This record gives sequence, structure tokens and C-alpha cells, in this order.
Amino acid sequence: MSINWFPGHMAKTRKEIKENLKFVDVIIEIRDARIVRSSSNPDIDDICKNKPRIILLNKSDLAEDSITRQWINKLSTDLVKVTSVNSINGKGLSNIKPIINSLLKEKHDKLKEKGLTNIITRAMVVGIPNVGKSSFINRMANNNRAKVGDKPGVTRSKQWIKTNIGIELLDTPGVLWPKFEDEEVGLNLAFTGAIKDEIMDIETLAFKLIEKLQKDYPDRLKQRYKLEFLSEDTLENMNNIGRKRGAVISGGNIDYNRVSVMILDEFRGGKLGPISLERP
Repeated sequence: MSINWFPGHMAKTRKEIKENLKFVDVIIEIRDARIVRSSSNPDIDDICKNKPRIILLNKSDLAEDSITRQWINKLSTDLVKVTSVNSINGKGLSNIKPIINSLLKEKHDKLKEKGLTNIITRAMVVGIPNVGKSSFINRMANNNRAKVGDKPGVTRSKQWIKTNIGIELLDTPGVLWPKFEDEEVGLNLAFTGAIKDEIMDIETLAFKLIEKLQKDYPDRLKQRYKLEFLSEDTLENMNNIGRKRGAVISGGNIDYNRVSVMILDEFRGGKLGPISLERP
């Protein structure tokens, strides 16, 4: 399944991130806790490598806690700190300020020596599409985020979004990278909705998701769709799910489009329970 998606505005975003680095103290990178590796844009690693960075593993309620903790341990370094959050209900967001303060301690100490006490930290928020950047920013800004025009071709000045914890946020559009060399990465992004369904073969995508879940989470599939058993044949499992959910058309055939949309929606909505598609 070939996936290659790099709209022109994303090249512009990459340039914008580079240009704005000099205006910020720290990078806040948001990833999807279910696909920590796949939702990491390697361009971000390259562009932001010399800046202090905090990685937020968002949608943590949809991933397995034990695996998320493994990712936190694996990715944390002196310059990069990692924590899990849920931008919808606010869980974990209170950890962000202390972590950023620890990353910027040396810089803040020097400012305090000069007599500066009211220190405002500026952070650039980056991440690929659909990892929850907007939810995070709105939550941090208490849903009082300034609105900006979205007309194409209109140059807009940088807009800093204020929070009540002494951090100003600079938003950037969600950016993917030019080519997915690893098919699994592309599939994981498509499973979670980071790539628009409109450009995908939705039936093949759902088939691939069932194939992965029957291997890693067989009990979840059986429980959710009330299946007595799972076959080694993915298509048979897809057919059985369709029959259980009444997705049958004339002649007793399965409505694969309906089954596919349902399975993807229920996975993305957490109806199958917390699932981590990648492990460290």
C-alpha cells in the first residue's frame, strides 16, 4: 500500500519552523501516544536538534500506560524531556511548566542574576496533523485562543497565544514529511487519521488494521465484535465482523465500505480499549 502525501503548504511550514526557532526558548512537540515513532517527524528532530524540547505523548488515554512509560524512558535525554498528556481532559498538562523550567534552569538563573523576575517563556508547538495540537493549545489558553484568518496567500504575522502559567505559545500548522520509506509508518498514520481518509483506499486500510489487531490484540477484537473465534484469514474476520454488525447487502454480501468506516471510527474513538500500535 503506497502512501506519499506532501502538500505544498507543508514545505512552507518547514521553512517557517526554521525561521521562528530564534524567537523561542523551547520546542513543544506533540506526538500520538499510540504511534510514538510514526508520529515523530524526522524533520523536527533535525531542525530543532539544538533547542531544548519537551515531547508530549498526547491521547494517552487511547494507548497502553505500560508501553507509554517505556517510550518516556527511551526518548528522554538531557535536552529532551518526555511526558504523557491528554489534552481533552487536561491530564498531565500540569507537568509541563516544571519540566520546561528544568530544561531552561541555566538560562533562567542568568536572567534572575540580572534582576529579571517576571520571566515569560516562549514555546513553539510543532507536530504532524491530527495529534491534538489545537486541543492542547486551546486547553492551555483556557479556550480563549485568538482567531486568525485562514485565507490562502495572506501573510500573517506571528501570533503568540498567552497562557496563565507564564508561557506564550507559537502555533505551527501540522506538517508531515515528503516520503514514507517505511510502509508501517504510513499505515499507522493512516490508522489514526493523520492522513486524510479521502486519499486512502479505506477498505484496504481497515483490512490492514484488522490484520494488525488480530495479531497484537486478538481478545479486543473478539470482545468488541462478539466473535466466537478469530481466523488466520483476515478477510474471514472482516466478513464475520460485518455480519455481526449487520453490514450485509443484497445477496448476503458484505458492505465492505460500511464495515471499514465503522472499524476505523471505533478504533480511533477508543472503543476497542487502549491500544499501542508501536513498542519501543
